[in-house]
Amino acid sequence: MAVVLFISLLVAVLLLLTYYVKYLFSYWSRQGVPSVKPLIPYGNFKGLGKLYFHGEVTQKLYNEMKGNGPFCGVYMFHVPIALALDLDFVKRVLIKDFQYFEDRGMYYNEKDDPLSAHLFAIDGSKWRPLRSKLSATFTSGKMKFMFSTIIAIANEFKSTLDEMLLNKESMDIEMKDLLARFTTDVIGECAFGIECNSLKDPSAEFRNMGRLVFEKRTNGRVIGTILHLFHDFARAMGVRITLPEVEKFFMRIVFETVQYREKNGVQRNDFMDLLIKMKNSDATDRLSMQELAAQVFLFFLAGFETTSTVMAFALYELALNKDIQNKARKEIDNILRKHEGHFSYEAMMEMQYITQIFNESLRKYPPLGNIMRVTTKDYKVPNSNFILRKGTKVWIPAHAIHHDETYFPCPHKFDPDRFSPEEMSKRDNATFLGFGDGPRNCIGLRFGIMQAKIALVTLLSNYDLSICPQSKVPMEIAKKNFILTPSGGMWLNVKRI
Repeated sequence: MAVVLFISLLVAVLLLLTYYVKYLFSYWSRQGVPSVKPLIPYGNFKGLGKLYFHGEVTQKLYNEMKGNGPFCGVYMFHVPIALALDLDFVKRVLIKDFQYFEDRGMYYNEKDDPLSAHLFAIDGSKWRPLRSKLSATFTSGKMKFMFSTIIAIANEFKSTLDEMLLNKESMDIEMKDLLARFTTDVIGECAFGIECNSLKDPSAEFRNMGRLVFEKRTNGRVIGTILHLFHDFARAMGVRITLPEVEKFFMRIVFETVQYREKNGVQRNDFMDLLIKMKNSDATDRLSMQELAAQVFLFFLAGFETTSTVMAFALYELALNKDIQNKARKEIDNILRKHEGHFSYEAMMEMQYITQIFNESLRKYPPLGNIMRVTTKDYKVPNSNFILRKGTKVWIPAHAIHHDETYFPCPHKFDPDRFSPEEMSKRDNATFLGFGDGPRNCIGLRFGIMQAKIALVTLLSNYDLSICPQSKVPMEIAKKNFILTPSGGMWLNVKRI
C-alpha cells in the first residue's frame, strides 16, 4: 500500500511539474504574441556559445519572425524575451517611450562586487544623474584636449611596428592584440593619467588585467545562467562577476591616483578629474571611492576592448578590399597635404571616408549583437493589443538589423559608401545601432571614433595591409564571447610603405 501511495505521489508531482514547465513556456502564446516554439529547457537559445554567437542566434529568430508584428516572443531558458522586429518599435523602446525602458537588466552587485556597479549596468534612479555628470567628459572640447595625448601614443604604436619590421620588407602580425595594447595605453593615459607601456611591454600589468577580464570566466555556465535569470537570488548569495585579482588591481590604482592628485593638487582636465570633483562635491549624490572606481573600470573596459575589436575588423576588411584601402589612403594624403602635413584635430574631422570605414565596420561587426532593455512599468504597445508587463526583457537585435537586406542590400559586402551623407539621408536612423540610440546610448562614442580614426590614419599612412596565410577567410567569430570577437586573433601581413 505504501509503495502504491509513493508511486502515485511521485506521478502526481511529475505531472504537476510537467504542467508548470509547459505553463512557463506558454507565456507568449497566452498573451497572443507571435512566438517561436521553444525547446524545453533551452528555450530558443540552444547552441548559444557552442554553435552560435550571441547576435547570430537572434538574427535567426529575427529572420524567421520579421513581419509578424512589432516584436515576437522568444525564451532564454524559461524567461520570456520580447525581440524587436520593426524599426518603429525599436525607436519607441530606445527613444520615444524611453521612460518605460530605462533599465538594461544587467547583473551587478554593488555590495560584494563594487566594480560591477558602473554606469552601463546600474538601474533605477541612480544612472540618470550619473550619466548627466559624466557626459561632460565627452564634449568636443574635451576630445580636442585629449587629441594630442592619443597622437603621442599613436606615434609609439608606429615605433613598435617599425621595430617589429626592422630589416624586413613585410611581416605577418597578429593585429588584434597589438591594437588592444594601443587602446590600453590610450585609456591608461586618458582615464588614469598613467603610462601603461603596453605597446613596449605586451605583458604590462594593465594589459594583463584587460586579458583577464575578457578571456577568463569568473563563473561557470550554471552560475552564469543564475546571474542572467535570477538577479536578486545571485545578489543574496553574494555572487561576483569581477575576478578578485582584477578588483584588487583597479581599486589600488584608483586609490593611489586619487590620493596623489588630491595631495599634490594635480589637475589634468581628464576623466579622473571629473570623477574626483564628483567625489568631493557637497551634493547628496556624490560618488563614493568605490563608485568612482567602478566608472573608471567601465571606461577602461569599454574604451580598450570594443574599439580595438572594431579596428581589427576594419583592418581585416581593408586587407581584403585593396580598392577601399587605397581610397582611404588617398583621402588621408590629400587632407594632410592641405594641412601642410600636420595631423591636427581639424584634419581628422575632415576625413569623412575614414569615418565611413569605421561605421561600416560597426555595421558589419557590431560589438554587442543585442541591445537589452527591461520594462520599468507596464507598457501598452501602440497600435496593438499587447501589453509588456513590468520586468519584461526586451532585446533589440542590432546584428540582425545591420544584416537585414531591406536596409543594407548585400549586407555581407563591406561598403563604406553606405555611410556617405547621401546614403545615410535615405535610411532610417534606427537601422544603425553601433552605438545604441537614445538617452542610454554609448556615452563615449566620440572618444571611440576619435581613438579609432587616429589609429587607422597612422596605420594607413605608413603601412600596406594584406591577407596572409594565417588570416581566416571567411571570418570566424568566437562563439563564447559576449562581445563580438574574431576567433584566433586577427592575422594580417603588414608592409612598410
